[in-house]
Amino acid sequence: MDLTARASLDLLPDGVVVAGADHVIAVANSEAARMLGAASADELVGRRLDDALRLQNQSGDTWCDHNEPYRGLSTRTGVPEQSWVLPNGTEVVVTARIQRPSLSEPVAWVAISLRSGRGRARLDRERSDLVATVAHEIRSPLTGVKGFVQALLNRWDKLNDDQRKLMLTTVNADADRLSRLIAELLDVARIDTGRLSLFPRPADVGVLVQRVVDSVNAGTARSVSLEVSGDVPEAQLDPDKFTQVITNLIENAIRHGEGQVDVSVRAIAGEADFPGALVTVDDEGAGIPEEMRRRIFTKFWTHGQRGGSGLGMYIVNGLVRAHGGVLTISSSPSGGARITTAWPQGEPLGSD
Repeated sequence: MDLTARASLDLLPDGVVVAGADHVIAVANSEAARMLGAASADELVGRRLDDALRLQNQSGDTWCDHNEPYRGLSTRTGVPEQSWVLPNGTEVVVTARIQRPSLSEPVAWVAISLRSGRGRARLDRERSDLVATVAHEIRSPLTGVKGFVQALLNRWDKLNDDQRKLMLTTVNADADRLSRLIAELLDVARIDTGRLSLFPRPADVGVLVQRVVDSVNAGTARSVSLEVSGDVPEAQLDPDKFTQVITNLIENAIRHGEGQVDVSVRAIAGEADFPGALVTVDDEGAGIPEEMRRRIFTKFWTHGQRGGSGLGMYIVNGLVRAHGGVLTISSSPSGGARITTAWPQGEPLGSD
């Protein structure tokens, strides 16, 4: 398929405006026309750049007056990304490239790109959510640590051994909570940037899950059962990351569910293109409504009175996907929540 230069520009998601040495627009695409309130790109062509590019900042300056693309040092090659507002109040992110035939000649072309500011606004909200969540999660244990340490320093001689031990035990628990939060934030950063390091090798899924179940059973009064069905093939996975995922899922079932937690491990049957192991965690609680199931995988999502940092399931889903696996949420036979993770035999997609 052959495309003209104009048709190619119309395929771009960003608005594009190109003006020549005479300050007159020579090329524009349909997205730029939509943003700038023109009926079509042809309506922009032939207009002066300062007339068509009706963008203002918070001070009321226009883009052309503020940046003066046709003036300045001859070594200037562009205008950095800036936030501007369209006449209808919509925020756009604008950047420009300035082209000269040589350093001794005037500007020949100014190419301007306009992008919707919604993506930036969403990122700003996510950053604000991150700051608020981290501040909230860190403040509580730090307050406890500070209070107990201060009490120990001020009243050491007046406290008996049992009181000192209780305070130090509480400080230790709060320190562990802080360590877990920091580890979660680091995992989120690695998942978001694609820098998650995996060290995969063939592993016996049944043995690894058994270790997790034994460890969780040793620390809870709730019953956690395990059933390994048939001949489960080895999966290609990072044992540490796999253990992190299964531990999180079982602890979530205990924290948010009710009754007994049933864990099962079996081979993936009937899917030759995805051989591997299937690990299922069932609880007997109220379950997870269908309309909420997709939201669980988003950052900072919490529900009910037992919510934590809201990062656990986001990390779990990221770790499973990095292995080339799949995580699904459904209902258990008792009506509670069922979380199923599929672990392939093949090489993990996220491995180095």
